[in-house]
Amino acid sequence: MNPWLVLAGAILVEVAGTLCLKAATDATTFAGRLVPGIGVAVFYGSTLVLMAIAMRTLEVGLTYTVWAGAGTALVTLAGIVVFKESFAWPKLAGVALVAAGVMVLHAWSEHEPATAPQTSDQSDRQEAPEASPDPQ
Repeated sequence: MNPWLVLAGAILVEVAGTLCLKAATDATTFAGRLVPGIGVAVFYGSTLVLMAIAMRTLEVGLTYTVWAGAGTALVTLAGIVVFKESFAWPKLAGVALVAAGVMVLHAWSEHEPATAPQTSDQSDRQEAPEASPDPQ
């Protein structure tokens, strides 16, 4: 499975969780908080699973940066559209800069040589250096 598609799914699910969190905090009754609260738990749990799957192939720094940056940009835009939060051109410029940064990271990662992720077994084992012949 394409790790970038999995990461895109993680981003969308995280945005859904954050929107549920906002809806839960805006609700005035227990019943009004219950469904969005369940959504928060399900969506945030799902995003962590999807990120872990994406990190099987993608580097952790790249995965987290793209996830956080794209999620932040989408939540900001969704806040403006869905919750009628304030709109300002500097806010939109910030979202555009985040999106540009995510695109640069994505483009750069495609040009780097692929390296196999090291498993914990491989990082714990150290090979003993070969003994050199005794010069005497």
